[in-house]
Amino acid sequence: MSKSMARVKAALETAGLPSRILEMAAETRTADQAAKAAGCMLDQIAKSIIFRGETSGHVVLFLTAGGNRVDPAKASAVAGQALGKADADLVRRETGFAIGGVAPIGHLSPIRAYFDPRLMDFDTVWAAAGTPRHIFAIAPGDLLRASGAAVGNFTL
Repeated sequence: MSKSMARVKAALETAGLPSRILEMAAETRTADQAAKAAGCMLDQIAKSIIFRGETSGHVVLFLTAGGNRVDPAKASAVAGQALGKADADLVRRETGFAIGGVAPIGHLSPIRAYFDPRLMDFDTVWAAAGTPRHIFAIAPGDLLRASGAAVGNFTL
């Protein structure tokens, strides 16, 4: 098991949640790929979108439904600072994950996170488990709690 996936598994266990991580036959780097692999609706994929806080210099995580897009202006307002592109090195350094496998939990250090209320429309959502081929199912309320995210209006 990779170190990245082990952190996700540990975070699930620490939160008292099932830690059943599934390896998919195909890549799950995109929401479309993940939805096809999981056999679910696109919006049941909890995408981890990372920005760089222009004031803080740290990553800011937006967990959004697979079919939604993050509106940079709304996201900046929710985060209370201008947001810019987070490069791969910053994402890896602060989350411990490579782009394409960023999990919503199990980061190297606590990060600010915001949660798309659309995810609450489902009994189960699916999220990346730290690699481009691993995902896990979780109740959206449990994901909200485990991620420490705040619900916010940041989508188009």
